[in-house]
Amino acid sequence: MKFNTLFFDVDDTLYPADCGLWQAIKARIGQYMQECLHIPAEQVPVLRQQYYEKYGTALKGLEFNYPVDIKKYLDYVHDVPLERYFSPQPKLASVLQAIPARKILFTNANANHASRIVHALGLETCFDGVIDVEAMSPYCKPMPESFEIALHLAGDPAPAQCALFDDLPRTTRAAHARGIFSVLISAALPEDASCADAWLSDWSQLPGLLG
Repeated sequence: MKFNTLFFDVDDTLYPADCGLWQAIKARIGQYMQECLHIPAEQVPVLRQQYYEKYGTALKGLEFNYPVDIKKYLDYVHDVPLERYFSPQPKLASVLQAIPARKILFTNANANHASRIVHALGLETCFDGVIDVEAMSPYCKPMPESFEIALHLAGDPAPAQCALFDDLPRTTRAAHARGIFSVLISAALPEDASCADAWLSDWSQLPGLLG
């Protein structure tokens, strides 16, 4: 296999995007903006979207404009009962364990959230490490600097020997621009096929794709 290092996004990638978890997290982000930063409710959706588009995440936008305690923010927005949204995925665990490459979580969330997700999915033995938003600070995906940091923390593998799996076209597009083989995780064929090198809707197809 040509790839020796695989980077995996967490939210809406390792679990189905339609399970409702990300919607719950977005609601918690809105609550934090209202309750902790005292932003008027009617301004929250607009600001959250503006920050997401300009900075990559709502958190990065808030960091630039408000006195945010990053740890408290991350703990607050991820404080959701994961068991309501999905159950362990032994088939996915088997697929990942059979791939002879390093597998690293690469997420705009923090390591604690990534660990909780992996535990809830039953994937604890499948990954070799995590590169989270704190490790990328002050950057985040899809900023070019985030990929440089990820490659460095992964031991400086050649980008051509790496693959990235993410549910956001802007992230797969940025990974492709860095020379990383990018795979969009999506239930439907993307409208813009140029956003990634490949598209995956079923994790059972992963070994064949990498082969």
